[in-house]
Amino acid sequence: MTISEHMRVADCGEKPGLSQRLRNWRNKLVADADFQRRVARFPLTRRFARKQSEDMFRVTTGFVQSQILFACVEIGLFDILADGAVPTHEIATRASLPLESAKRLLPAARAIGVIRSTGDDCWTLDDKGAVVLGNEGIRAMIRHHAMVYRDLADPVGLLRDPGRQTETADYWAYAGTRAGHGVSDQDAHTYSALMRSSQDLVAAEILDAYPLGRHRKILDIGGGEGAFLAAAGARHADISLATFDLPPVAARARDIMAEAGYGDRFEAHGGNFFTDAIPADADCVTLVRVLCDHDDAAALKLLQNIRRSIAPSATLLIAEPMDGSGSGDSLAAAYFGLYFLAMRSGACRSPQKIQSLLEQAGFKLLRKMPTRNPLFASVIVAKSDSKV
Repeated sequence: MTISEHMRVADCGEKPGLSQRLRNWRNKLVADADFQRRVARFPLTRRFARKQSEDMFRVTTGFVQSQILFACVEIGLFDILADGAVPTHEIATRASLPLESAKRLLPAARAIGVIRSTGDDCWTLDDKGAVVLGNEGIRAMIRHHAMVYRDLADPVGLLRDPGRQTETADYWAYAGTRAGHGVSDQDAHTYSALMRSSQDLVAAEILDAYPLGRHRKILDIGGGEGAFLAAAGARHADISLATFDLPPVAARARDIMAEAGYGDRFEAHGGNFFTDAIPADADCVTLVRVLCDHDDAAALKLLQNIRRSIAPSATLLIAEPMDGSGSGDSLAAAYFGLYFLAMRSGACRSPQKIQSLLEQAGFKLLRKMPTRNPLFASVIVAKSDSKV
């Protein structure tokens, strides 16, 4: 399926068409308090009105709900409930909480769907809580959000002042204008560990969407400590693996992959992927959640360097959350749009925008591969010659 071209968007200054006039009329009607009360009372619309009200309440109170989840992770609630139902007083003791605080938190955790009551003052995991328990990457991101939310405490100020310094920008030391300059071993370890722990779900989406088994060697650019390559190597035993990242990250990847048993199949190359020549012996080059971390000028510079360095017949695979019209794409774009604002670098781009950057860099044949869950990643493959 070839990526479609941009659809023309009507100029907002033009005379509104029938669809927009109907939307304007509907908005005025829905905004009317008397109309809202009538809809809430009428039997045929009562359920719809209630759902809309609850959805709006969830959006309005979203920060509080995220803090409930954060508290559950920090006190180890999911681990406490891992083996079955536990009474409130025991949870309080094991979590080092006053009993009254536990009685306040546990019903709140039930309300957001991560635990449930057994009816005898005991609590057990619900489905969402079991998912959190089973995925270290989700727990790592929940903890990471404590920092991001501090940057987003004043979103208007952040929007109005593009130069404001943020914790998130400092955390992702390789991104933005620093482009990896002066990154310490500790900086590299901190952000690489988070990326490694949150990689499992993304890797599964990519490996299910694209047949990597057709290739002999994968070079993962910006591959961190090798999490994606380890997943690919486990699924395809005959593929050689390589990463290209900043020198301290590449050094850590070499040790971690050797310890995981990939030493004979794995190579780690250190360098700056904007300016240094990239090894040309791989027939598949991957960018997994890398392009989105950089603004357009830097993203184009990276793609141009890749195009200059790799063999013309090599496949370039880009995997990251992308903007789009689907519910998963829209949720990803909303989240990452604000996240990248705090990070002071990057964008959640549409496939069409990525296509434009690829074409500017010299790639001609492009294809979007469907994934099951675009919240985690969508996939685009490209080449500068032959078929993809």
